[in-house]
Amino acid sequence: MQKRRVVITGLGVITPLGNTIEDFWNNLLAGKSGAAPITYFDTTHFDTKFACEVKGFDPLNYMDRKLTQRVDPFTQFAIASADMAFKDAALDMTKIDPYRIGVVFGSGIGGMQVYQKEQEKLFKKEGNPDRISPFFIPMLIADIAAGRISMLYGLKGPNYATISACTTSAHSIADSFMLIQRGNADVMVTGGSEAVICPMGVGGFNAMKALSTRNDAPEKGSRPFEKNRDGFVMGEGGGTIVLEELEFAKARGAKIYAEIAGIGLTADAHHITEPAPEGEGVAEAMRIAIEDAGMKPVDIDCVNAHGTSTYYNDKNETAAIKKVLGEHAYKIPVHSIKSMIGHLLGAAGAVESIASVLTINKGMVPPTINYEVPDPECDLNYVPNKALKKEINTVLCDNSGFGGHNTALVFKKYE
Repeated sequence: MQKRRVVITGLGVITPLGNTIEDFWNNLLAGKSGAAPITYFDTTHFDTKFACEVKGFDPLNYMDRKLTQRVDPFTQFAIASADMAFKDAALDMTKIDPYRIGVVFGSGIGGMQVYQKEQEKLFKKEGNPDRISPFFIPMLIADIAAGRISMLYGLKGPNYATISACTTSAHSIADSFMLIQRGNADVMVTGGSEAVICPMGVGGFNAMKALSTRNDAPEKGSRPFEKNRDGFVMGEGGGTIVLEELEFAKARGAKIYAEIAGIGLTADAHHITEPAPEGEGVAEAMRIAIEDAGMKPVDIDCVNAHGTSTYYNDKNETAAIKKVLGEHAYKIPVHSIKSMIGHLLGAAGAVESIASVLTINKGMVPPTINYEVPDPECDLNYVPNKALKKEINTVLCDNSGFGGHNTALVFKKYE
């Protein structure tokens, strides 16, 4: 079967560095950190007292007041980023068969903030369940963002959520890519969102010893591939990408940002949180994605790395990149925007994919900030502290998640 080509025609983001594509991109290039003391709750008893919160976000810019009260923040971020991407792609539903446009949109955890709020009601009322909101379950479930997006625009094609921890939205993109390739849809709205900066979220990751505790200098907390890293910094937000079958996009005169050329999906089958030794699983995902794209390792111009700022991820991911790309790995930029936006968990893959597409479009590679002391186990060019001007035709974007999930996506310049 002849594979249908899939291109990107719309982008939208809500991030700790900005709530428009322009602000997000400009702040990335400037090497700005989105980390600051947490404002959402009292952190007195928490080991970590900072995070990368979304700033200046007004949900009323994207939905009416009633809806804001009936959706968790993760769904608000999803709706807002989808609204931007839908408009950016200039989709006109009067000219599209609604059964040929779908939504695959994920969240690694779902409505943790509404869960926190509703359980507090229950406990404060001595266990009286009558205080629980009738909207609690629809606000909580991780698939509701995909459902809400479809309802807002009348999108009746394939519709579901992916849930695979920090690879969630990369899996959403991969699934959407495959649905278009095999002819199940002509257009897909895809991505992910997350909003777990709350006592249960921060407390849970603190219990795992996964978060940085650099409370005296929050903006320096996320330091991927750097020797003195001490954990990741929690972020939040959402990212949406509009994918289209190439001929469909051309027929309607859509602008095309880039093309998705290949995908690779694997599992470590090793440990619930620690990556496989030498990054075996993510290396195989990268190899498969490059092969799927009809490319060779030397064709990759840049790697948008998972780069969490945790010891085992950064060490093993570096090993994986070197295993797949060989000596070529030392000749190209390998960067992590988590150094600036923090770890957006289920939204990470989508937002990092958007950064990958912009890297191709703009000919600029965002830096990995807070890179001060090199780690001998992480010895690639991580674009330390300052953006790099360079023509980029292909980007390999990889993600890994708790449970041993791995994804790799290859984006290339559209020709």
